[in-house]
This record gives sequence, structure tokens and C-alpha cells, in this order.
Amino acid sequence: MLKTSIRNDILARRRRLSFEECLAQSLRIQNRLLAAPEFRTSACLALYSPILNEVFTEKLFQQARQQNKDVVYPRVRGEDLEFVLIGNRSELIPGTFGVMEPSGHDLMVPTELDLVVVPGVAYDLSGYRLGYGKGFYDKALHDTSERTVRVGVCYELQLVDVLPAERHDICMDLIVTEERILRFRSPKKGDVALEQGGMRP
Repeated sequence: MLKTSIRNDILARRRRLSFEECLAQSLRIQNRLLAAPEFRTSACLALYSPILNEVFTEKLFQQARQQNKDVVYPRVRGEDLEFVLIGNRSELIPGTFGVMEPSGHDLMVPTELDLVVVPGVAYDLSGYRLGYGKGFYDKALHDTSERTVRVGVCYELQLVDVLPAERHDICMDLIVTEERILRFRSPKKGDVALEQGGMRP
């Protein structure tokens, strides 16, 4: 199936979700990610402002700030995304494509990010992502470091068996849904111990 057909189908299915369904499933997704060692051990993470019934991220922001993590949000600049540090979600204002974007000027380069929570239209069981076709996140993810954990968050209805992948596409390290976490890169050794109830040395 062509990317356009998949994109249109998944977007139509996601639009049919009620606000209550989005809220409940988003809460389950966020709680799963909050409990993951990759989140707990991150010091700086990137979130996004949801649109079109995307998974909400507000609880991730609240918990990250309570844990004194640095949080950045993306802002479109020309053909690229830049990541801006914020301390409060009141610093988000309407921006490109109607998405809430940060208004500040405290930029952070992608290589400094420990974890990036990535929006998407669809994901497959190999970790590939289908976006909206603009390519902003594809470019940004190419600029992250090897240690950066790339997390796709989505509802189960957004998962497909296989997406038509291209050579430049970057796999997610985790995909988190309301029902499960799919891992495509093992947590660091210390993180595994933490997840199993061990203490970080």
C-alpha cells in the first residue's frame, strides 16, 4: 500500500476517536513511557504539542519538570526544526501549521537530547515511522546522537505490519501504545537493572 493511502486511512481512523478515548488512551501511553527506564534516566527530552487527535504529552511534561529534567519543544524554522527549552507550557504559542510552538530563544542542539518523543501518523512492527510527509522530523532525527532514544507514541490503531521504508528513514528505538512497549534497541545495562528493580550504581 502506498504511503499516501496508509496515511489517509490511519488519519481517518484516528479522527474518529472521541476526546474521551484520546484522553484515556493517551494517559495509558504516557504512564507506560514514564515507567520505562529510558525515560527515568533521561536528563533532557523533547516533547511535541499534539494536533489532530495525536497522543497527548502533558503528563510527560509535568513529570519531567517535577524530576528537574530539561524539556524542549520543536519549532519550525524554514525547512528545519529547532528545539527550544521551556520551563512552563504557557511559553507555547500558536505557530506553523497551527501547532503550539515555543516562544523562547534558549535553543538546544539535537545531539544534546537524551530522548525524543516523536509524533507520527503510523508505525510498523519493525520500528519505522510514517509522518505527515513534510520531512521535518526525519531531518531532525538524523541530527541526533547515537545515545539519543527515539520514542514513537501512538494508539494501537496506528500500528501496521509493514511500512514502505526508504533508505534515509530512521527507526524508532521504542514504540509505546496504550497496550505495550515495542523495543528495537535494548536499554543500557544500568537501565535494565533499574527496570528490574535494581539500584543504579
